[in-house]
Amino acid sequence: MRVSRVLGLAAAIAVAIPLAACSSSSSGGDEASSGTASSEGFPVVIEHAYGETTVVEKPERVATVAWANHEVPLALGIVPVGMSKAAWGDDDGDGVLPWVDEKLEELGAETPVLFDETDGIDFEAVADTKPDVILAGYSGLTEEEYDTLSKIAPVVAYPAGGVAWGTSVEDMITINSKALGLETEGKQLIADLDAQSRDALDANAGLADKKVIFAFIDPSDLSKVGFYTSHDTRPGFLEGLGMPTPTIVSEETAKTDAFYVEVSSEDAERFEDVDVFVTYGDPDGKLVAQLQADPLLSKIPAIAAGDIVILEDSTPRAASANPSPLSVPWGIGDYFALLNSSSATE
Repeated sequence: MRVSRVLGLAAAIAVAIPLAACSSSSSGGDEASSGTASSEGFPVVIEHAYGETTVVEKPERVATVAWANHEVPLALGIVPVGMSKAAWGDDDGDGVLPWVDEKLEELGAETPVLFDETDGIDFEAVADTKPDVILAGYSGLTEEEYDTLSKIAPVVAYPAGGVAWGTSVEDMITINSKALGLETEGKQLIADLDAQSRDALDANAGLADKKVIFAFIDPSDLSKVGFYTSHDTRPGFLEGLGMPTPTIVSEETAKTDAFYVEVSSEDAERFEDVDVFVTYGDPDGKLVAQLQADPLLSKIPAIAAGDIVILEDSTPRAASANPSPLSVPWGIGDYFALLNSSSATE
């Protein structure tokens, strides 16, 4: 990090410290909230991975960092003053995923300040938005990052007892909505998303009994198979709906706090009960043929049968496989239909 950037950050944080002390701001409230701020029900105390955060008054200026946290306030009618820029799945290059674009349009709001997190959290940019609270309930926030952000405003890290990038959609909504003083509305949002998801699952006969694995197989190196554990929202979301978990996913999840692991292709027999392989790549049909031609991976029944779904890299559909409060209503039906089709690409 350049010295000029460090000095700029120090100055920005110095200006923001009074905001952190009172957890509110007298300016810009209309930019962040669809209604008049009220301190009824405050202060609130949120427990998280790095201790407790107290939000003294109802926030008027809400900032979010990390993937999808901005979708909680948006789903509840609050427009953040700043949020993470979409770096994956953004097909039109505007830094905002389509379901977020649609929500902003519905709320009659302009796009908030976008924080470029390609090289990590942009603390200076966050401080410049003068937030009353910073939401990061779904994140891999480190303690050092938490401490730095806390000099700007009260911060909601991922839940206590949880793991980095292991917050479920339900827990993300719960912890973030509590900080906004909208815990009841958050519970209703969770119920609505659950109902939509179960309806979509019911509409795809047979999918509910399939064991789905979310994998990454590098075409240039078939010696190993990477896949997401149950800590990750991709498999975790399906498990929450009652879908069965492949044995290898259960076994590896029990060993680690990591959301992603790799195993040797020589352990191909461990994938024997997988019904559907979901992976990312170029949906040109070559990957399926390549996997089926490999002497080790071709022993996996799902691969041999062509029960493979390839999500095209960096498309909205691929991004929606990591479910979030706004992506579920946007495309859960099409997503489940794709998983149910196998031998498919999108």
